[in-house]
Amino acid sequence: MPTFTYTARDQNGKMQEGSADAENAQILARRLRERGLWVQKIDTGGGGRDVKTKAKKATGLEMNQPRRKKRFGKVKAKDLTMFCRQFSTMINAGVSMVRCLAVLEQQAGSPNLKRIIREVAYSVEGGETLTRSLAQFPRVFNNLFVGLVRAGEVGGVLDETLDRLATFLEEDLKLKRKVKSAMTYPTIVMVLAILIVIGLVTFIVPKFIQLFKDFEITMPAPTQFLISCSNFMTNPVNDGVLIVTVILLVVGINRLKATKTGKKYYDKLMLKLPVFGMLNHRIALARFSRTMSTLMTSGVPILQALETVAGAIDNEVLSTSILDARSAVREGERLGEPLERSKMFPPMVVQMISIGEETGSLDSMLAKVADFYEAEVDALLESLTAALEPVLIVFLGGVVGFIVVAMFLPLVQIINKLAS
Repeated sequence: MPTFTYTARDQNGKMQEGSADAENAQILARRLRERGLWVQKIDTGGGGRDVKTKAKKATGLEMNQPRRKKRFGKVKAKDLTMFCRQFSTMINAGVSMVRCLAVLEQQAGSPNLKRIIREVAYSVEGGETLTRSLAQFPRVFNNLFVGLVRAGEVGGVLDETLDRLATFLEEDLKLKRKVKSAMTYPTIVMVLAILIVIGLVTFIVPKFIQLFKDFEITMPAPTQFLISCSNFMTNPVNDGVLIVTVILLVVGINRLKATKTGKKYYDKLMLKLPVFGMLNHRIALARFSRTMSTLMTSGVPILQALETVAGAIDNEVLSTSILDARSAVREGERLGEPLERSKMFPPMVVQMISIGEETGSLDSMLAKVADFYEAEVDALLESLTAALEPVLIVFLGGVVGFIVVAMFLPLVQIINKLAS
């Protein structure tokens, strides 16, 4: 078995030199990496350059050269949750940071997450903190994620923070799944209704129109309206104009939402919609309370927590209110007072926050508020789903019934004409 000499840097940035026996350079590099060492060079008699190249390939690192930044796609919330949970368990068990990342890279099910963990491991091996390493990927690790990890690193409770972050991601994912599952049935019914109507108007109605023209009868108003719709839908030019209009409308709305002012007006409109506005408001309040509670429990300062929450709730109207509250808190006010002035937070939320500030248990009070509003969202989703089912059935029946009646009115005239 050949003997190799190596130069490596430990987690404190100190250089270490030594020698070790291994089957080949790749295996030695992997062993050194598992020990938390960042390999700089591996040499053997007469083959140092070649072995060094092999070591680079084995560790996945371009040693002594700056690594070019790469773009990575997004990672699913469930993959991030599993990442946090496993990371927390290994840190709690005393496994070194680099070894944790190496194991997590192997266990990651998402190819994107696997590559990102490899990049994070490279950065940590180079002496960067975990916080700064994660911050290089804002599309995957948002401000909330990075802020919690920073608090865990500074406070020496990274394992607890990661576990708390995993719990937060699970609760957030559970809330999103509830909303999606509640909207799935109405969406399917609406899509089917639209497809049925398009099929009737473009394939069935034209055959009746030809029949009516042969008998030269006066068309009733409902039938004339249906014929006009059918002529419009069966014209390829009109179809092209309609499709282009829809695409431009969708692109325009997305472009508008991408601007701060447009997003603010869009979110304000979403909050004023009947029924759905109340649902959006409660979801935003639940997200605010849960995120704020998680940050406060992890030891994040209140000003930094408010700034992080403002960017995490995805509602520009509430975000503005939270940032205004942050400015007031910085000037010496209590948190409950500016939130009450904003009129965006119900009295119950304001009172719970005020009590939490007075008793020094703001984090637990916010957790109770989050539990309350998540239960409210569940109840509202159930009632909304129950109410939408008959409404959609009546709507679909009404549209199909109108088409049937509009087609049968001229048939009655034809039958009377033939009978006479």
